[in-house]
Amino acid sequence: MLILAPYRKDADYLARLLGDHQVNVEIGLAGNNLAELLAASPGVLIGTHEALTPAAIEAVADHLNRQPSWAEMPVVVLLDRASRPDQVRAELSRVWPRARLLFYQRPVTAVELVSGVQSALLVRLRQREVRDHIAREIELRRELNHRVKNILASVTSIFEMTRRGATSVEVLARDFRGRLGALDKVHSAVFHAEDDAVSIAEIAALTFEPYMVGDDERIVAQGPPVTLHREAGTTMALCLHELTTNAIKYGAMSRPEGRVRFTWEVSKTQAPELGIRWKEYGGPTVEEPMRIGYGTRYVRSALTSMFGRPPQISFERDGLRCEARGLFSPLSATSDSHGS
Repeated sequence: MLILAPYRKDADYLARLLGDHQVNVEIGLAGNNLAELLAASPGVLIGTHEALTPAAIEAVADHLNRQPSWAEMPVVVLLDRASRPDQVRAELSRVWPRARLLFYQRPVTAVELVSGVQSALLVRLRQREVRDHIAREIELRRELNHRVKNILASVTSIFEMTRRGATSVEVLARDFRGRLGALDKVHSAVFHAEDDAVSIAEIAALTFEPYMVGDDERIVAQGPPVTLHREAGTTMALCLHELTTNAIKYGAMSRPEGRVRFTWEVSKTQAPELGIRWKEYGGPTVEEPMRIGYGTRYVRSALTSMFGRPPQISFERDGLRCEARGLFSPLSATSDSHGS
Protein backbone atom coordinates (compact mmCIF):
# COMPACT_ATOMS: atom_id res chain seq x y z
CA MET A 1 0.00 0.00 0.00
CA LEU A 2 1.02 3.63 -0.53
CA ILE A 3 1.36 6.09 2.37
CA LEU A 4 1.02 9.85 1.89
CA ALA A 5 2.05 11.72 5.02
CA PRO A 6 4.12 14.92 4.75
CA TYR A 7 5.19 14.76 8.39
CA ARG A 8 7.98 12.21 8.60
CA LYS A 9 6.99 10.96 12.04
CA ASP A 10 3.50 10.14 10.78
CA ALA A 11 4.85 8.31 7.72
CA ASP A 12 7.38 6.35 9.75
CA TYR A 13 4.79 5.41 12.36
CA LEU A 14 2.30 4.17 9.79
CA ALA A 15 4.98 2.24 7.90
CA ARG A 16 6.20 0.58 11.09
CA LEU A 17 2.69 -0.20 12.35
CA LEU A 18 1.52 -1.76 9.09
CA GLY A 19 4.85 -3.48 8.47
CA ASP A 20 4.48 -5.24 11.81
CA HIS A 21 1.25 -6.73 10.43
CA GLN A 22 2.87 -8.02 7.20
CA VAL A 23 1.57 -5.18 5.02
CA ASN A 24 4.04 -4.02 2.37
CA VAL A 25 4.18 -0.24 2.31
CA GLU A 26 5.69 2.51 0.17
CA ILE A 27 6.04 6.10 1.41
CA GLY A 28 5.22 8.70 -1.20
CA LEU A 29 5.36 12.44 -1.48
CA ALA A 30 2.95 14.88 -3.06
CA GLY A 31 5.65 15.85 -5.53
CA ASN A 32 6.75 14.56 -8.89
CA ASN A 33 7.04 10.90 -7.91
CA LEU A 34 3.43 10.50 -6.77
CA ALA A 35 2.14 9.68 -10.26
CA GLU A 36 4.87 7.05 -10.68
CA LEU A 37 4.02 5.42 -7.35
CA LEU A 38 0.32 5.35 -8.24
CA ALA A 39 1.14 3.83 -11.61
CA ALA A 40 2.50 0.79 -9.72
CA SER A 41 -1.15 0.11 -8.71
CA PRO A 42 -0.97 0.06 -4.91
CA GLY A 43 -3.67 -2.01 -3.26
CA VAL A 44 -4.66 0.76 -0.85
CA LEU A 45 -3.81 4.44 -0.48
CA ILE A 46 -3.60 5.88 3.02
CA GLY A 47 -3.14 9.59 3.51
CA THR A 48 -3.17 12.09 6.36
CA HIS A 49 -5.25 15.25 6.19
CA GLU A 50 -2.08 17.29 5.66
CA ALA A 51 -1.23 15.27 2.52
CA LEU A 52 -4.42 16.34 0.75
CA THR A 53 -2.87 19.18 -1.19
CA PRO A 54 -4.41 20.29 -4.51
CA ALA A 55 -1.51 18.63 -6.38
CA ALA A 56 -1.97 15.33 -4.53
CA ILE A 57 -5.75 15.36 -4.98
CA GLU A 58 -5.34 16.02 -8.70
CA ALA A 59 -2.73 13.26 -9.11
CA VAL A 60 -4.94 10.72 -7.33
CA ALA A 61 -8.00 11.80 -9.33
CA ASP A 62 -6.08 11.38 -12.59
CA HIS A 63 -4.96 7.90 -11.53
CA LEU A 64 -8.48 6.86 -10.53
CA ASN A 65 -9.93 8.09 -13.81
CA ARG A 66 -7.52 5.80 -15.67
CA GLN A 67 -8.63 2.69 -13.79
CA PRO A 68 -10.69 -0.06 -15.48
CA SER A 69 -14.37 -0.49 -14.70
CA TRP A 70 -13.80 -3.25 -12.14
CA ALA A 71 -11.50 -1.09 -9.99
CA GLU A 72 -12.64 0.91 -6.96
CA MET A 73 -9.44 1.83 -5.16
CA PRO A 74 -9.70 1.92 -1.34
CA VAL A 75 -8.46 5.23 0.09
CA VAL A 76 -8.02 5.62 3.85
CA VAL A 77 -8.02 9.25 5.04
CA LEU A 78 -6.79 10.22 8.53
CA LEU A 79 -8.50 13.51 9.52
CA ASP A 80 -7.19 15.86 12.16
CA ARG A 81 -9.31 17.14 15.04
CA ALA A 82 -9.83 20.58 13.51
CA SER A 83 -11.19 19.27 10.22
CA ARG A 84 -14.80 19.27 9.11
CA PRO A 85 -15.37 15.60 8.25
CA ASP A 86 -18.61 16.09 6.32
CA GLN A 87 -17.08 18.76 4.11
CA VAL A 88 -13.93 16.73 3.42
CA ARG A 89 -15.99 13.60 2.70
CA ALA A 90 -18.25 15.48 0.27
CA GLU A 91 -15.36 17.09 -1.58
CA LEU A 92 -13.31 13.90 -1.93
CA SER A 93 -16.38 11.93 -3.01
CA ARG A 94 -16.85 14.50 -5.75
CA VAL A 95 -13.28 14.52 -7.07
CA TRP A 96 -12.60 10.81 -6.42
CA PRO A 97 -15.83 9.06 -7.52
CA ARG A 98 -13.83 5.93 -8.41
CA ALA A 99 -12.47 5.56 -4.87
CA ARG A 100 -13.72 3.52 -1.93
CA LEU A 101 -13.29 6.08 0.86
CA LEU A 102 -12.70 5.25 4.53
CA PHE A 103 -12.32 8.08 7.07
CA TYR A 104 -10.79 7.97 10.55
CA GLN A 105 -10.70 10.86 13.00
CA ARG A 106 -7.37 11.13 14.80
CA PRO A 107 -6.35 9.93 17.24
CA VAL A 108 -7.26 6.45 16.03
CA THR A 109 -6.26 3.26 17.80
CA ALA A 110 -3.73 0.99 16.13
CA VAL A 111 -6.15 -1.94 16.20
CA GLU A 112 -8.89 0.06 14.48
CA LEU A 113 -6.56 1.39 11.80
CA VAL A 114 -4.93 -1.95 11.03
CA SER A 115 -8.33 -3.63 10.88
CA GLY A 116 -9.59 -1.01 8.45
CA VAL A 117 -6.51 -1.30 6.23
CA GLN A 118 -6.71 -5.10 6.18
CA SER A 119 -10.40 -4.93 5.22
CA ALA A 120 -9.54 -2.48 2.43
CA LEU A 121 -6.79 -4.78 1.16
CA LEU A 122 -9.26 -7.67 1.15
CA VAL A 123 -11.65 -5.56 -0.93
CA ARG A 124 -8.84 -4.82 -3.38
CA LEU A 125 -7.97 -8.51 -3.57
CA ARG A 126 -11.59 -9.35 -4.43
CA GLN A 127 -11.58 -6.68 -7.12
CA ARG A 128 -8.47 -8.14 -8.71
CA GLU A 129 -10.03 -11.58 -8.61
CA VAL A 130 -12.95 -10.10 -10.55
CA ARG A 131 -10.41 -8.60 -12.98
CA ASP A 132 -8.76 -11.98 -13.49
CA HIS A 133 -12.16 -13.62 -13.95
CA ILE A 134 -13.16 -11.05 -16.59
CA ALA A 135 -9.84 -11.47 -18.41
CA ARG A 136 -10.21 -15.25 -18.35
CA GLU A 137 -13.80 -15.04 -19.59
CA ILE A 138 -12.75 -12.80 -22.47
CA GLU A 139 -9.96 -15.22 -23.40
CA LEU A 140 -12.35 -18.18 -23.23
CA ARG A 141 -14.82 -16.38 -25.50
CA ARG A 142 -12.08 -15.67 -28.00
CA GLU A 143 -10.91 -19.26 -27.86
CA LEU A 144 -14.47 -20.55 -28.23
CA ASN A 145 -15.02 -18.30 -31.23
CA HIS A 146 -11.77 -19.54 -32.76
CA ARG A 147 -12.62 -23.18 -32.09
CA VAL A 148 -16.08 -22.83 -33.63
CA LYS A 149 -14.60 -21.25 -36.76
CA ASN A 150 -12.04 -24.04 -37.01
CA ILE A 151 -14.72 -26.69 -36.57
CA LEU A 152 -16.81 -25.09 -39.30
CA ALA A 153 -13.75 -24.94 -41.56
CA SER A 154 -13.03 -28.60 -40.87
CA VAL A 155 -16.62 -29.64 -41.55
CA THR A 156 -16.65 -27.62 -44.79
CA SER A 157 -13.40 -29.22 -45.93
CA ILE A 158 -14.63 -32.70 -45.08
CA PHE A 159 -17.81 -32.07 -47.02
CA GLU A 160 -15.94 -30.77 -50.09
CA MET A 161 -13.54 -33.71 -50.14
CA THR A 162 -16.41 -36.13 -49.67
CA ARG A 163 -18.48 -34.46 -52.38
CA ARG A 164 -15.68 -34.73 -54.95
CA GLY A 165 -15.56 -38.51 -54.56
CA ALA A 166 -19.30 -39.15 -54.17
CA THR A 167 -21.20 -40.98 -56.93
CA SER A 168 -24.66 -40.43 -55.43
CA VAL A 169 -26.46 -38.53 -52.69
CA GLU A 170 -26.62 -41.72 -50.63
CA VAL A 171 -22.85 -42.25 -50.89
CA LEU A 172 -22.25 -38.59 -50.01
CA ALA A 173 -24.46 -38.81 -46.93
CA ARG A 174 -22.88 -42.09 -45.79
CA ASP A 175 -19.26 -40.97 -46.20
CA PHE A 176 -19.88 -37.51 -44.78
CA ARG A 177 -21.59 -38.94 -41.71
CA GLY A 178 -18.73 -41.38 -41.21
CA ARG A 179 -16.06 -38.70 -41.40
CA LEU A 180 -17.85 -36.46 -38.94
CA GLY A 181 -18.05 -39.43 -36.62
CA ALA A 182 -14.31 -39.96 -36.97
CA LEU A 183 -13.72 -36.32 -36.07
CA ASP A 184 -15.77 -36.82 -32.91
CA LYS A 185 -13.64 -39.84 -31.94
CA VAL A 186 -10.69 -37.53 -31.21
CA HIS A 187 -12.63 -36.07 -28.31
CA SER A 188 -13.68 -39.49 -27.08
CA ALA A 189 -10.10 -40.81 -27.21
CA VAL A 190 -8.42 -37.86 -25.56
CA PHE A 191 -10.91 -36.12 -23.32
CA HIS A 192 -12.59 -39.27 -22.01
CA ALA A 193 -9.69 -41.70 -21.75
CA GLU A 194 -10.55 -43.94 -18.79
CA ASP A 195 -6.98 -45.09 -18.23
CA ASP A 196 -5.77 -41.47 -18.30
CA ALA A 197 -3.48 -42.22 -21.27
CA VAL A 198 -3.54 -42.15 -25.05
CA SER A 199 -0.95 -42.90 -27.75
CA ILE A 200 0.37 -40.35 -30.24
CA ALA A 201 -0.44 -42.77 -33.05
CA GLU A 202 -4.06 -42.96 -31.94
CA ILE A 203 -4.31 -39.19 -31.62
CA ALA A 204 -2.84 -38.72 -35.08
CA ALA A 205 -5.00 -41.40 -36.68
CA LEU A 206 -8.23 -40.06 -35.23
CA THR A 207 -7.33 -36.45 -36.01
CA PHE A 208 -6.40 -37.15 -39.63
CA GLU A 209 -8.96 -39.85 -40.46
CA PRO A 210 -11.70 -37.44 -41.63
CA TYR A 211 -9.35 -36.07 -44.30
CA MET A 212 -8.40 -39.43 -45.79
CA VAL A 213 -10.31 -39.92 -49.05
CA GLY A 214 -10.17 -43.50 -50.33
CA ASP A 215 -6.56 -44.69 -50.69
CA ASP A 216 -5.27 -41.13 -51.04
CA GLU A 217 -3.15 -40.68 -47.92
CA ARG A 218 -2.86 -36.93 -47.94
CA ILE A 219 -1.48 -36.96 -44.39
CA VAL A 220 1.16 -39.48 -43.31
CA ALA A 221 1.86 -39.96 -39.59
CA GLN A 222 4.76 -42.14 -38.44
CA GLY A 223 6.72 -42.75 -35.27
CA PRO A 224 7.40 -45.25 -32.45
CA PRO A 225 4.70 -46.33 -30.00
CA VAL A 226 4.53 -43.53 -27.41
CA THR A 227 1.82 -43.20 -24.78
CA LEU A 228 1.04 -39.82 -23.26
CA HIS A 229 -0.82 -38.82 -20.14
CA ARG A 230 -4.22 -37.36 -20.84
CA GLU A 231 -3.12 -33.74 -20.34
CA ALA A 232 -0.22 -34.07 -22.78
CA GLY A 233 -2.41 -36.07 -25.16
CA THR A 234 -5.03 -33.32 -25.10
CA THR A 235 -2.37 -30.73 -25.89
CA MET A 236 -1.04 -32.86 -28.75
CA ALA A 237 -4.53 -33.39 -30.21
CA LEU A 238 -5.38 -29.69 -30.06
CA CYS A 239 -2.09 -28.72 -31.69
CA LEU A 240 -2.54 -31.26 -34.49
CA HIS A 241 -6.09 -29.99 -34.97
CA GLU A 242 -4.80 -26.40 -35.23
CA LEU A 243 -2.10 -27.37 -37.72
CA THR A 244 -4.54 -29.42 -39.77
CA THR A 245 -7.09 -26.61 -39.81
CA ASN A 246 -4.42 -24.14 -40.90
CA ALA A 247 -3.34 -26.52 -43.66
CA ILE A 248 -6.96 -26.79 -44.80
CA LYS A 249 -7.47 -23.02 -44.86
CA TYR A 250 -4.15 -21.81 -46.24
CA GLY A 251 -1.62 -24.62 -46.63
CA ALA A 252 -1.04 -27.95 -48.31
CA MET A 253 -4.53 -29.32 -47.64
CA SER A 254 -6.10 -26.41 -49.53
CA ARG A 255 -5.07 -28.11 -52.79
CA PRO A 256 -5.77 -31.69 -53.92
CA GLU A 257 -2.07 -32.34 -54.61
CA GLY A 258 -0.94 -31.03 -51.22
CA ARG A 259 0.52 -33.41 -48.64
CA VAL A 260 1.39 -33.37 -44.94
CA ARG A 261 3.91 -35.51 -43.05
CA PHE A 262 3.77 -35.74 -39.26
CA THR A 263 6.54 -37.70 -37.52
CA TRP A 264 7.73 -38.21 -33.98
CA GLU A 265 10.71 -39.90 -32.33
CA VAL A 266 12.25 -40.55 -28.91
CA SER A 267 16.00 -40.10 -28.53
CA LYS A 268 18.05 -42.99 -27.14
CA THR A 269 19.93 -40.78 -24.70
CA GLN A 270 20.24 -41.01 -20.91
CA ALA A 271 17.63 -38.28 -20.66
CA PRO A 272 15.19 -39.22 -23.47
CA GLU A 273 13.70 -36.43 -25.53
CA LEU A 274 10.50 -36.58 -27.55
CA GLY A 275 10.68 -34.79 -30.88
CA ILE A 276 7.79 -34.07 -33.24
CA ARG A 277 7.84 -32.62 -36.75
CA TRP A 278 5.07 -31.29 -39.00
CA LYS A 279 5.97 -30.73 -42.65
CA GLU A 280 3.72 -29.56 -45.50
CA TYR A 281 4.53 -29.76 -49.20
CA GLY A 282 2.74 -29.64 -52.56
CA GLY A 283 0.53 -26.75 -51.54
CA PRO A 284 0.50 -23.08 -52.50
CA THR A 285 3.61 -20.95 -52.11
CA VAL A 286 3.89 -19.87 -48.48
CA GLU A 287 4.59 -16.32 -47.39
CA GLU A 288 5.39 -15.07 -43.90
CA PRO A 289 2.10 -13.69 -42.49
CA MET A 290 1.96 -10.03 -41.54
CA ARG A 291 0.17 -10.95 -38.32
CA ILE A 292 0.45 -14.19 -36.34
CA GLY A 293 -3.01 -15.72 -35.92
CA TYR A 294 -4.56 -17.23 -32.82
CA GLY A 295 -3.93 -20.79 -33.99
CA THR A 296 -0.18 -20.24 -34.41
CA ARG A 297 -0.01 -18.46 -31.06
CA TYR A 298 -1.85 -21.36 -29.43
CA VAL A 299 0.43 -24.01 -30.97
CA ARG A 300 3.53 -22.09 -29.90
CA SER A 301 2.24 -21.58 -26.35
CA ALA A 302 0.89 -25.12 -25.93
CA LEU A 303 4.01 -26.87 -27.26
CA THR A 304 6.23 -24.61 -25.15
CA SER A 305 4.28 -25.66 -22.07
CA MET A 306 4.40 -29.32 -23.06
CA PHE A 307 8.08 -29.55 -24.03
CA GLY A 308 9.58 -26.86 -21.80
CA ARG A 309 10.98 -24.94 -24.76
CA PRO A 310 9.40 -23.09 -27.70
CA PRO A 311 8.81 -24.92 -30.99
CA GLN A 312 10.44 -23.92 -34.25
CA ILE A 313 7.69 -22.71 -36.61
CA SER A 314 8.88 -21.59 -40.02
CA PHE A 315 6.94 -20.45 -43.07
CA GLU A 316 9.06 -22.04 -45.80
CA ARG A 317 8.06 -21.24 -49.38
CA ASP A 318 7.26 -24.89 -50.13
CA GLY A 319 5.26 -25.43 -46.94
CA LEU A 320 4.86 -24.79 -43.24
CA ARG A 321 7.27 -26.46 -40.81
CA CYS A 322 6.73 -27.01 -37.11
CA GLU A 323 9.22 -28.84 -34.91
CA ALA A 324 9.35 -29.30 -31.14
CA ARG A 325 11.59 -31.28 -28.82
CA GLY A 326 11.94 -31.63 -25.08
CA LEU A 327 12.62 -33.95 -22.15
CA PHE A 328 10.19 -36.80 -22.13
CA SER A 329 8.78 -39.10 -19.44
CA PRO A 330 6.12 -41.13 -21.25
CA LEU A 331 4.04 -43.92 -19.81
CA SER A 332 5.66 -46.17 -22.42
CA ALA A 333 7.94 -45.79 -25.43
CA THR A 334 9.80 -48.22 -27.65
CA SER A 335 11.93 -47.88 -30.76
CA ASP A 336 9.60 -49.92 -33.01
CA SER A 337 8.13 -47.75 -35.76
CA HIS A 338 4.45 -47.29 -36.35
CA GLY A 339 2.79 -45.74 -39.37
CA SER A 340 -0.73 -44.46 -39.84
